Amino acid sequence: MAAATCILAPLSFNVASVVPLSLATFAVMISGLLLGGRLGALSQLVYLLLGVIGLPVCAGWTPALPRLMGPTGGYLVGYIPLAFICGAVYSAFGRKSRGIKKFAAMVGGMLLGTTALYSLGTSWFCILNNVGLGYALGVCVLPFLIGDGIKIAAAAALIPALEKILSKLPENKPKKEE
Repeated sequence: MAAATCILAPLSFNVASVVPLSLATFAVMISGLLLGGRLGALSQLVYLLLGVIGLPVCAGWTPALPRLMGPTGGYLVGYIPLAFICGAVYSAFGRKSRGIKKFAAMVGGMLLGTTALYSLGTSWFCILNNVGLGYALGVCVLPFLIGDGIKIAAAAALIPALEKILSKLPENKPKKEE
């Protein structure tokens, strides 16, 4: 899942702010939902470490260290709690469920995780740029709400199919006793 984030995060463009629009958060949500909270968060820590050592895995094919020190640093760090919260909520309330309960656990986890991501990122943006919360919300959150809603819907639609595919892999089948 760190590799998936490395592939999707650089594909980005700027909307109306210094915060780029990318598919990174989609990959982060998928990682949490598929791997669970701890492993999902770990996958995003690996992603950030790959960027810190200089690999161009962040938006616009840039390394992470300059981004971490810049206005988007809080959002990058926010990938870790986003993955953790998505995975923890889904594992606790929906992974073994079906139908609306499964869907609600996925969407709830992604909404809570996205709230944590926005909180960390927007706080860092305010501190670094010495701007008020209203301005920061206008350039760092509002332009992304529709896109993030689409990512959440897409992830919730995709996860059941991915789980079904993964469950058919030989290493995920119960071993037969001889």
